[in-house]
Amino acid sequence: MKIRKYILLLILSVMALPLWAQKEKNPEDQGVNLNTPTFVPLVKVGETDLGGETVQYVELNKLYIYPAREFKNDKQKKKYDRLVYNIKKVLPIAKEIRGIVIETYETVSKIPDKKEREAHMKLVERDIKKDYTPRMKKLTLTQGKLLIKLVYRETSSSGYGLLKAFLGPVRAGFYQAFAWTFGASLNKKYDPEGDDKELEKVVRQVEAGQI
Repeated sequence: MKIRKYILLLILSVMALPLWAQKEKNPEDQGVNLNTPTFVPLVKVGETDLGGETVQYVELNKLYIYPAREFKNDKQKKKYDRLVYNIKKVLPIAKEIRGIVIETYETVSKIPDKKEREAHMKLVERDIKKDYTPRMKKLTLTQGKLLIKLVYRETSSSGYGLLKAFLGPVRAGFYQAFAWTFGASLNKKYDPEGDDKELEKVVRQVEAGQI
């Protein structure tokens, strides 16, 4: 039984290699293929006891089934394709930022001294500016605004809220004012049950590796 399990794991790993190899590049530098999944579908291999016999199982990630989209004309189809393209481009970055937020929060929470926490946050801010400023310049304004929304989706907090929590209201206000000069807002929220309901459908399918 164990040999079969390892063979299955090996097969799944080989299938995933082409997609994992793409992650060596930053998401914004990767080409987007509308016919190829952006994320590797989640696969969990395990075993359970069934009537005294060990049975193996494979658990896949959620699949989202929605009615087939109907487009009135080519313009509407192109608009949808562009949305999918932009989501595929910036959703990986939003998940990247979620990881940074979690890691930073865990690190800061372990530093008891206020001055040391502030010093650490200055280093984090410096590194983020260094790494992300040239990367964000590669995004279009539309992609930038979408990224702000998806960051809220991933972190349950607006970009402004995150900056305020980590850097304080004054510096957060500076970044918000900077965003406004480009017609964006770091206070932009994400409402999957309201204004962003249709967007959420596409995001879920991209996230699940369906599109």
